[in-house]
Amino acid sequence: MRLSPALRRLLTVTGVLMLGVVASGCSTAPIVEGDEPEEPIFSADRMIKPDVQQFDEMDDRFMGFNKAMYRFNYRFDNYVLLPLVIGYYKITPAFFRAGVHNFFTNFFNIRTIYNSLLQGSGQKTLQTTGRFAVNTTIGLLGLFDPATKMEIPQHHEDFGQTLGKWGVGTGPYLVLPLLGPSNVRDGIGVGVDWYVTTQIRDAILDPDRTMQIIWSLLYAIDTRAHVKFLYYGTGSPFEYRLVRTLYTEKRRLDIEK
Repeated sequence: MRLSPALRRLLTVTGVLMLGVVASGCSTAPIVEGDEPEEPIFSADRMIKPDVQQFDEMDDRFMGFNKAMYRFNYRFDNYVLLPLVIGYYKITPAFFRAGVHNFFTNFFNIRTIYNSLLQGSGQKTLQTTGRFAVNTTIGLLGLFDPATKMEIPQHHEDFGQTLGKWGVGTGPYLVLPLLGPSNVRDGIGVGVDWYVTTQIRDAILDPDRTMQIIWSLLYAIDTRAHVKFLYYGTGSPFEYRLVRTLYTEKRRLDIEK
């Protein structure tokens, strides 16, 4: 999946555009006009059930650190990420944003492939490998998504889920810098997935430091643009605990599915 010269030039141009994003994205308004973010995988009805652990029943022994990190993440999101996302939507056309999102979705199918293998899921492995092969070739390195039109399912697996499938407990709740809600098990999973995918990314980029920075910046902006969440936007005075509950239940469902 080595990047073509044309795509490398496209990423370079995007790096220049990011300077415009920083300059133009001064507003911190939370509403982004343009493409609608993706719907969440699990509905609230499925996540909030009578047997769901609530609030203080959860292991949150790092609460002091977690709440401080939650506030830090809010400030970073409000004053850095959201302005970047808003500026990105202002200066880039919809087809460009769709191509970027398709590219990263396709690339991170690699993560799903090796985790599906580790989980012993032959069906997910074959389907995701098929998606990756189709979108990388016919879809021009993932800029387009013909696999969806071919009705090849999209799966999302990570090493935190793999550890859960292996019977590893969640450990205490943990709020990660910039990444948000997690737990000790999933934090380890994030580290493993980051290492593996970064090694693959660097092999593709050969390694080109400028391209790595552009890649990381685009990925952060695209990821944030497709997350339906605003810090302190729930209207609940117990938002920290609400987010903790929802995250914990979502991860339980991710492992069960």
